[in-house]
Amino acid sequence: MDLEKEIEQIKQRNKKVELDKAWETSWTRRICIMILTYIVVIIYSHLIQNTNNIALSSLVPVIGFTLSTLSLKLIRKIWENNKTTKE
Repeated sequence: MDLEKEIEQIKQRNKKVELDKAWETSWTRRICIMILTYIVVIIYSHLIQNTNNIALSSLVPVIGFTLSTLSLKLIRKIWENNKTTKE
């Protein structure tokens, strides 16, 4: 009985790992990161348009990427639901 339980746990873990890998390489994730980063770049560039400070300009990709990865949780849940529904 214990062995069956362990095998089932391993199967569940493997499903989660496969789903994580599929998400990391999905076009949905890539496109969302591109779009959200682009939006952040536009807003940030508009805010600092009269500044020639390279340190401030260099923050653009960092802020964009960070905000996009933080906001992808909802999109990932929707993607996972669609992915698991199709299987």
